[in-house]
Amino acid sequence: MAKLKLGAIADDKPVRLTVEFPAPVHRDLLAYAEVLAREIGQPIPDPLKLVAPMLARFMATDRAFVKTRRRNQTAGEG
Repeated sequence: MAKLKLGAIADDKPVRLTVEFPAPVHRDLLAYAEVLAREIGQPIPDPLKLVAPMLARFMATDRAFVKTRRRNQTAGEG
């Protein structure tokens, strides 16, 4: 089986956001949670908790974003 990009979810103090997902995205999120639960051998009690790590992983692997962010931090912009 292929290794998923996410692993166990870290317990961290959250910031609450309200978002709406298209139904197909929500169904895929539920399916992803099922596959992840089988892979890590632990149930995923709330698949919505996967959204933050997925988004973080996406941003961390987006080369253009990382490059721009690094350049802005070097320039003192954040």
